[in-house]
Amino acid sequence: MELLATENAYIVKDGYYCLWFNKLDGKIEAKTSYDLVDTCDPICLGKIHAVIGKFQIPDSEPRLLVVKQQSLVGHLHRLHPVYRVDRIAVLPLSPTELDELDLESCEKHHFGVDSEKLGCSRQPRGLQKKWSSFRSAGSAAALRIKHRTTKEFKEKEKFEKRILEELLKMFNDADSFYYSPTADLTNSIQRQCRMKLDEQQRERLSWQRADERFFWNKHMLEDLQSEEQDPSLTSHWLTPVIQGFVQIESCILDFSENQQSDHDVPPGTEPTRFTITIISRRNRHRAGTRYRRRGVDKDGYSANYVETEQIIQFGEHEASFTMVRGSVPIYWSQPGYKYRPPPRLDRTEQESQKALDRHIAQEVAIYEKVCIISLVEQTGKEKVIADAFLDHIVELNNEDVTYVSFDFHEYCRGLRLENVSVLVDAIDDIIHSMRFCWRDSAGIICEQLGVFRVNCIDCLDRTNVMQTALARAIMEIQFRKYGLLHPEQVLPVSCRFLCQQLWANNGDVLSHQYAGTAALKGDFTRTGELRFAGLVKDGYNSANRYYLNRFKDAYRQVAIDVMLGDTMSEDLLALNSKSQADEMQWMLNKDEHMMHIIDDCRKLLVPDSEMCLGGWGLVDCDSDLGDSEDMNAILILTNHAFYVADYIEEMDRISQFHRVSLEDLELMEMGPITSVFKNKKVWCIRINYTHNNYSGYFYTFRTAGTRFFNNMAISIRSSEEAAEALEAICETFTGAAALKSLDVHYSRAKLSRKSSKSPEGAVYVLNRAESLDSEPSLSSSIIRNLSEHSLVKKIQHFERRRV
Repeated sequence: MELLATENAYIVKDGYYCLWFNKLDGKIEAKTSYDLVDTCDPICLGKIHAVIGKFQIPDSEPRLLVVKQQSLVGHLHRLHPVYRVDRIAVLPLSPTELDELDLESCEKHHFGVDSEKLGCSRQPRGLQKKWSSFRSAGSAAALRIKHRTTKEFKEKEKFEKRILEELLKMFNDADSFYYSPTADLTNSIQRQCRMKLDEQQRERLSWQRADERFFWNKHMLEDLQSEEQDPSLTSHWLTPVIQGFVQIESCILDFSENQQSDHDVPPGTEPTRFTITIISRRNRHRAGTRYRRRGVDKDGYSANYVETEQIIQFGEHEASFTMVRGSVPIYWSQPGYKYRPPPRLDRTEQESQKALDRHIAQEVAIYEKVCIISLVEQTGKEKVIADAFLDHIVELNNEDVTYVSFDFHEYCRGLRLENVSVLVDAIDDIIHSMRFCWRDSAGIICEQLGVFRVNCIDCLDRTNVMQTALARAIMEIQFRKYGLLHPEQVLPVSCRFLCQQLWANNGDVLSHQYAGTAALKGDFTRTGELRFAGLVKDGYNSANRYYLNRFKDAYRQVAIDVMLGDTMSEDLLALNSKSQADEMQWMLNKDEHMMHIIDDCRKLLVPDSEMCLGGWGLVDCDSDLGDSEDMNAILILTNHAFYVADYIEEMDRISQFHRVSLEDLELMEMGPITSVFKNKKVWCIRINYTHNNYSGYFYTFRTAGTRFFNNMAISIRSSEEAAEALEAICETFTGAAALKSLDVHYSRAKLSRKSSKSPEGAVYVLNRAESLDSEPSLSSSIIRNLSEHSLVKKIQHFERRRV
């Protein structure tokens, strides 16, 4: 496609078809290439690949979104190319000056021009001169506007810039948007087969057959859907773009991988090539970010609703299985201005019942039967949602709905995520009775009779693990139906690995779209095992989600609302608040020095043989149980031990430290301690450990004024937030112990006031000035920039002396 420009319009030309975007009124009109005869010397700006549509922030100029870079994902059904949007260009539909677009040069109009010499614009000098005249006209208009600039206008301009930045990040940085010029990505294979048998559907245009739930640019192309436009011209440009995930991979089914020798391979099991495809389609209704979109709306649409289809193609045969995920479809929310806030019910039971009834009615109308798999915790904070969901399903009393409750965290306690197989085995009869969609060149052979609707609280991490397990079980059934897998055979290692990789990629992309980070537990989904590196990554992503929710999600939500034509979020007023902006800036910059101290401490204390799982700046309750928020202790957790270091702020030094092996970790306690002077309850944690098999040793800490999450500083403003921070530490400790098969308990109760007790001779007190062979001195201290090599040698020296 060629992008042309005149003084009053942008024109996209694709052979016979042309699409005109008026700069004066923002209207879009489909024409033919013959209409170019009436234009006055249009300038070619370069090549583009697709038109996404028109994006317009209220009370602002409209903008045109076009695809300037894309990647071929693969060919769906071996015929239809599928593309991922890599980068977009934004063109203002107004006389204002146009920024450099950095488009690919058009060979037809830029023939013989050295693109390296053209710079970013990649345009010949003559064309640049011509285009400059258009830009000058726009600059003159912009200058007249500038004289009328007010403080409000500047605030509005700043706000629009932030929204556009989030829009560009959604398209350019997240690998989230896909389209096909010839295939229907919005409908599953089963729905497409049914439409072919429906005469009324066959008469509709291709874009009209698209599932409007997943047609993400439908609002942005609404001008072309007008009855005033010529359908024979507009249909060429109405290409649905989906948000979600697509991956197409080829694999060889080779059972010799599972055998000890060639003689063990059964006859007739030669290596066979097949193609596996995953397509995830995010619903555009109630779309948005994690804490801004929860639960259900009045029309029955649930948040974070995604339909995922796994397609196995072998020869002329295609087997498809579809699953969905979506937020618990009742009215609830999770106010997001603290780390892992507790969920709450927002409306009456009658209102939630009405919304749930509508949601289930939609699901049954599309999928006929629904098996709900709820992974929500049956105790703790999530219990209120689990109980309400079950009560409403019982009240619904629909024979087409099956409800399965599986407390994921209870069954998979200690990070034993493989225990999800317990649920897969329990619902084996439902899996087989649901069947799958199977078609060949002659048509459809059998249909899928229902759908699994999987949810946890976020419909991200636990849901990813559950859907991956279901997908693998279905794949084995499909291969047996194909006659490629004998009843007692299991999938080859390469096939299992590829399936896990695709579903892990799917989980990461969907998580980025909803929560702003990769999926937690993705390490298990990708490899079948949960590794220490995965635990570290999960800690980072969990903290990053909090940060994104607190500072970024509101702008991203507004960008999504504008894109989909929804009413802008109530957060809009808060975004324009100067105090809010000042607070955000202060939060981002505060305590950077403290973060460096924790990082330096990690580098100094943790040897290369250990992997750091977390670092926290805390207050030692022995020295301070009052109102001070200044950090005086640093707690470092690795895969083998935890380290406690004392920090002297006035001297900017780490004075001493203590290393405790995880095997010696005995008990984690958390609870309030009453302050002596103000009779004030302060939340603390107590880490109990043994030394030389003797119990009674412990450390007691409380939070500082700031919590640290992998290079991010978040202010703690209430006792509830302090408790949340300490609970996260306890969970990380018990999780690290579980990975070493250690049974470390965690209790939550009121703590008694008592001084910490450390074993004599176990605390290292160092001085950078002393030699490595000298005796340790109680008055000495270790400066933060002591080399790691020197520190390790020092520790080894102390260990030898103790022995």
